[in-house]
Amino acid sequence: MAEENFNPLGSLIHRPPLERQDMCTTHGQYTALCHLGKIWSRCPACQAEFKLREEAAQVEEKERRRVELWQKRLGHSGIPERFHDRTLASFKAVDGPQQTALKFAQEYADGFAEALKAGRGAIFIGKPGTGKTHLACGIGLQVMEQNRARVLFRTVQRAIRSIKDTWVKGSEISESEAIADLVEPELLILDEVGIQFGSDFERNTLFDVLNERYERRRPTIFLSNLTVEEVTAFLGERVIDRLREDGGRVIRFTWESHRGRVSQ
Repeated sequence: MAEENFNPLGSLIHRPPLERQDMCTTHGQYTALCHLGKIWSRCPACQAEFKLREEAAQVEEKERRRVELWQKRLGHSGIPERFHDRTLASFKAVDGPQQTALKFAQEYADGFAEALKAGRGAIFIGKPGTGKTHLACGIGLQVMEQNRARVLFRTVQRAIRSIKDTWVKGSEISESEAIADLVEPELLILDEVGIQFGSDFERNTLFDVLNERYERRRPTIFLSNLTVEEVTAFLGERVIDRLREDGGRVIRFTWESHRGRVSQ
């Protein structure tokens, strides 16, 4: 008689699985299953919650790395070093107009997810030293921390120069990549808008960047020392119309320079 095959593992497998009633301290009674030996399944609700937490942690880690790599490539957002600690909480709003500007900035930062859905931006208008950059950077710092958003701060001149620099022989990036660097961030802060009325190329290039951001619902905050009319002339009616269409606001910084008061 041929010797029968012996499978020691087969004697430990339960078909169908064994069942028993167990108690979870969190979710109460549940049916535990045993497919192999004396190994019993744990609370299915606990296992489902653990799986969700693991998946959420993986998504968060992936997003953290994405933002980290992006900020590294763009020089940690480009926010000037002197403004790294200029949070919204540190802005001193003394009178009504200052409080109005701060209130807008705080509401914009707190509701950035909605601003991003709509592509809603803003224009900060006022004399130098009135806190436009402080509030804009404060918004940027908060949405980077709380929303893990990619934020890029650039002067208009520097933005245009980053594109022109790609024309140099041996440039490590292409013109399209330089434009993408301006389009991709969830929030773009453009400073010194209209400080110089540039060439047609500069105007058209800036419009192309802003138009693509508009189509992708990427909000932009503009900062300028000029009047609304001068800013409109620089950016063009199409950009201003699209800003209005998305519910954008013009915030006027009408008070005197804080730097001037300090020096006195």
